[in-house]
Amino acid sequence: MSAPKGVPDYVPPASAGFEHVRDTLQAAAARAGYGLVELPVFEDTALFARGVGESTDVVSKEMYTFADRGDRSVTLRPEGTAGVVRAVIEHGLDRAGLPAKLRYAGPFFRYERPQAGRYRQLQQVGIEAIGVDDPALDAEVIAVADEGFSALGLTGYRLEITSLGDAECRPAYSELLREFLAGLPLDEPTRARARLNPLRVLDDKRPEVRAMVADAPLLVDHLSAAAAEHHAAVLAHLDALGVAYVPNPRMVRGLDYYTKTTFEFVHDGLGAQSGIGGGGHYDGLMATLGGQPLPGVGFGLGVDRTLLACRAEGLAPWSEARCEVFGVPLGQAATAELVTVAAALRRGGVRVDLAYGGRGLKGAMKAADRSGARLALVLGERDLAAGTIGVKDMAGGEQESVALADVVAVVRDRLG
Repeated sequence: MSAPKGVPDYVPPASAGFEHVRDTLQAAAARAGYGLVELPVFEDTALFARGVGESTDVVSKEMYTFADRGDRSVTLRPEGTAGVVRAVIEHGLDRAGLPAKLRYAGPFFRYERPQAGRYRQLQQVGIEAIGVDDPALDAEVIAVADEGFSALGLTGYRLEITSLGDAECRPAYSELLREFLAGLPLDEPTRARARLNPLRVLDDKRPEVRAMVADAPLLVDHLSAAAAEHHAAVLAHLDALGVAYVPNPRMVRGLDYYTKTTFEFVHDGLGAQSGIGGGGHYDGLMATLGGQPLPGVGFGLGVDRTLLACRAEGLAPWSEARCEVFGVPLGQAATAELVTVAAALRRGGVRVDLAYGGRGLKGAMKAADRSGARLALVLGERDLAAGTIGVKDMAGGEQESVALADVVAVVRDRLG
């Protein structure tokens, strides 16, 4: 048996890198006051059809949709924002202090052609700030993502940013773009997408389509006064925060709900799948899903791709050690004693493992070495009789005998 196609496994010791990346990105969000929300792995299909947009590839081609035993159509979540907005409405978070600031992490599912960095089960960390239209909040969301990447030591990424306008300028621009697209020799499926949402055509990855739309009118040249002012204010806040960015007026994200601020973090060390995260502002999503007409802004950062970016830069700011201390008992009585020592150390926050199954000294020390522990505690019958225990430095090989009654304090002091 093997894992489903396009679904990566993360197993020790390499899973330590995945865990570190995920936790570092989440920690940056937590420091900015984003509270944890745990979302269902599947939702009613209508949530994503209405929220994400039926013209998107996500809804039209990539969702895992099926009928449950009650013949209800449900879908494995392809993204996080629609689910967060649904939860905000359902639990009345939009009626408390605003903005509602939420973070989430976990797997999302899209039926795509698997390749490096593009999986059918992808892992993301995301945040959403809902209820306040403030350019400073848009900038904060972007800065939180930038802080997370920087905390990992990444330097080879760039932030691309644009504005997708507002309800005042989007209709006129959409009509202008439709007129431009009508003069191109597009295939019928692409023409159908243009009728639903002409911006989707600008997101087409096919080289021949990209060539045809190279001279398409740009939305940033047709922003309303309010949208232009909002975008300028976001950029000014990013300048003040020291967050570098590159304007990309041709950017179109793969989700229909974005308005105004739209951004993507790109890492060229990943090849074709260069995006490591992105997001933007959305004005109409709450109302579309039955809530108040409140704005929001958020991002989704790819844990899988960020881990690949770390590897591309030769970064490994994490330890693959399973534990800090490994107990080597020689005999049943020694095992019983080391079990209590391990429990005492664990209560003090030390990661401890033991050699189980009555292994001999050689086999147990091999296990200690594989664990990545800094210290080994070696306890035999003679040690028990003398009331002592051996504390071995696994890096240098030195071992000293200490009083068994003092071992917890000695170990905690050694580990600093």
